[in-house]
Amino acid sequence: MSRLKLYYAPGACSLADHIALHEAGAQFDIERVDIRTHTTESGVDFRTISVKGYVPALILADGQLLTENIAVLDHLAALHPQLAPTGPLGRTRMLEALATISTELHRAFKPMWHGGSERERAQANETVTGLLVLLSAGMKGTFLFGKDPTVADFYLFVMLLWAERFDVEVPEPMAELRTKMRERPAVAAAMAAEGLAGLKV
Repeated sequence: MSRLKLYYAPGACSLADHIALHEAGAQFDIERVDIRTHTTESGVDFRTISVKGYVPALILADGQLLTENIAVLDHLAALHPQLAPTGPLGRTRMLEALATISTELHRAFKPMWHGGSERERAQANETVTGLLVLLSAGMKGTFLFGKDPTVADFYLFVMLLWAERFDVEVPEPMAELRTKMRERPAVAAAMAAEGLAGLKV
């Protein structure tokens, strides 16, 4: 059996998986991917590893490939239950939050990352803020589901780093969540490993 291996791009949504692995105390390896050239740190064409060509990609201990952030984070939460909310609907609520973050919030940043017009960026800014207000309204504590973070918070944290990068206003509970996440050793370790320590993503 091999160690887990995460393919990532610095500051991309794969940072959530990187944080989750550290939070879980997992034994794992990482390899950086240049998402523009599709080349890995070791010089391999990333598309020979994942035909999708984007991160995250997680090689499991048995050699299987897992892609898509919702799936990777759900798998890590299944392996490490401390990363998931408790209760009979815990996993379902976590997937609900992950779906909102992935399909709505993450997607809303596209004009900011990919040279949208001024009008498109302004609309994206408004959309992101609105979604963060919506998520804030459902928070059960410091984090989405209470006093402890879950994999959904790790993904949300990356989105909050992007909001910071693009000067998007965030509601106070989200600003506090971002601050609390930055204080966690797992977050510091993942960000340092990706060369992000002390920087806007």
